[in-house]
Amino acid sequence: MDSTSRYLSMEKPNKADHLWRYTPWKKVHPTGDLSEIPPLSPPEISLGIIDGSELPPGIELKRGVFGEPDFSMSSALTNSFLHSSAETSRWTLVVDKGFSSEKPVIIDIKTGDLASVAHISLEIGKMSEFELITRVTGSSEWFGLLRTGQIQDGAVVNDVVIGLLDRGTMLRSDSIEICRDAQVRAGTVSSGSERTKSDLRYIMRETGGNIRVLGSILSAESMHLDHHIEIHHEAPETFSRLSWHSACGGSSRTIGTGMLTIRKGSIGADAAQIFHNLLLSKTAEADSIPELEVMENDVIGCGHGTANGPIDEEQMFYLKARGFDEDDAKRSLIAAFLNSTLSEMGGVDLHEWLVGELTLQLEALNA
Repeated sequence: MDSTSRYLSMEKPNKADHLWRYTPWKKVHPTGDLSEIPPLSPPEISLGIIDGSELPPGIELKRGVFGEPDFSMSSALTNSFLHSSAETSRWTLVVDKGFSSEKPVIIDIKTGDLASVAHISLEIGKMSEFELITRVTGSSEWFGLLRTGQIQDGAVVNDVVIGLLDRGTMLRSDSIEICRDAQVRAGTVSSGSERTKSDLRYIMRETGGNIRVLGSILSAESMHLDHHIEIHHEAPETFSRLSWHSACGGSSRTIGTGMLTIRKGSIGADAAQIFHNLLLSKTAEADSIPELEVMENDVIGCGHGTANGPIDEEQMFYLKARGFDEDDAKRSLIAAFLNSTLSEMGGVDLHEWLVGELTLQLEALNA
């Protein structure tokens, strides 16, 4: 069954469905008519190096995704919808075995003004080592991003997606397999869109997989930013950490739901998750729901936690006593809070680039 037929034949979810509890599918669908897959435009997509230098050999963005993606560990409804609607905008990032790049690589996605969608498959070769940024910009009313594929044996990859839409809705779905001894840092930086719904799933089916999932989320005004993260341990000696920081202002709402699953036979698995929320106003709301499903007794550790709180008044006083005005002091504390996860997403060049992007967002929100 192809993706279109699969989507059209599926029963549409309701609020009892864990994934759609806080953001109904009807509010995320581009038209609200759940029985249709409307025509969507292809965005402009390019591949480069963040400093504008020439791409090294061994990495290429090719048109097309070969075969039907495996949606067995993801939301079949979301992924079949996105895969079908991206028929004219399917791409594969092909990275050769042993590829390396000293400078971060960037996939730039520019949506324009029209509702658009893209499917990018990641085929990351064995023993490769590099940093990847996927940046989404534009003023589209609706944008969908589907990412599938695998990070092969022994690869070391920092993979950051940054959503900077001017308005509208962004729907994102990731389904990434992490192979034997691969080491991955998967970062999400989210700000800008009025509504975001992300479903991020990472699967470790082979021994030695290692992933850190990191979030730096900034919301303001009436934004509604909902991120659902699942990490599945399906092999021995696998490791994961989920650390998610959200700063919420205005009357915005952020949701972070995390599910760590350790299957029977995943001996020596080590997993933990933590959500931290910084509330910048009395009307802002942050919900965090960490969950564990452990079916193996012989594990190193499994833990989860969440914490909410306002800006520390003592820290504000300290900064103002040293010459900061109210807005600058507040901006500095927000930046420091989000930087605690931002700083883990990559090396010096990537971190400096991300800090620059975050600074622009903070200035825009306080303008």
